[in-house]
Amino acid sequence: MAHSRRHLLRILALAGASVALDTLGPRRAAAAEAAAETEGTLVERLSVCRPGGDPLQELLRRNRDFCRTWQAAERSENPLDRATLLHDTWPMHCQVRPDALAAGQRPWASVLCCADSRVAPEWIFACGAGELFEVRSAGNTAFDAGVASLEYAVAELAVPLILVMGHSGCGAVTAAMASTPLTPLLEELVAPIRANLQPGADLAQAVRHNAAAAAAALPRRSALLRQEVAEGRLTIQAAYFDIGSGEVSLV
Repeated sequence: MAHSRRHLLRILALAGASVALDTLGPRRAAAAEAAAETEGTLVERLSVCRPGGDPLQELLRRNRDFCRTWQAAERSENPLDRATLLHDTWPMHCQVRPDALAAGQRPWASVLCCADSRVAPEWIFACGAGELFEVRSAGNTAFDAGVASLEYAVAELAVPLILVMGHSGCGAVTAAMASTPLTPLLEELVAPIRANLQPGADLAQAVRHNAAAAAAALPRRSALLRQEVAEGRLTIQAAYFDIGSGEVSLV
């Protein structure tokens, strides 16, 4: 795959590789060294919140912290009190500097999830700006623009994880299960969901199966993603978010 000069410099900086520059001439060598140093410094600044271990397990760990805060907020009947509690105890523990984010990004996970207003990945996983690369559409299907966006995240940003996340009470899956007429574009949106419906499944089961089907479709639809999975650089995992409890479970 062809990489931009900036991407190649990033790879070299991350790997700690040394480049023989003496053949470039003094001025060009100095300029190349300065560019590599600048790029390496930016990568470091953008990576301050990147976990050292398994990104999937880190997402689940952060979600457990979120669950405690989410469930504690339910004990208050006052919306202002709930907002104050969430503000004071939300477990986000890291934020990349804004000036670094203005120059680039280095997310450590991608989330393909529903556009539902109750499903915000940064909130659910207690992440700051620049940590998650998100693709959102009603029903979290493997739609064309979404697959292309994930290809960009993997190829250009070296994201090692794609989490495909359905959620409780999903309106798109509900629509796919019903016989109510929809607009032509909505019919197109729910078509892949309907194709994977199982007889006798309830909504929660259908949502889980839809997330698993979308996760399985990604490497089938993209040679790039398929190669990254085969070579061990990418993990694709389906999950289910329960809005009431705040818990994310793997499918």
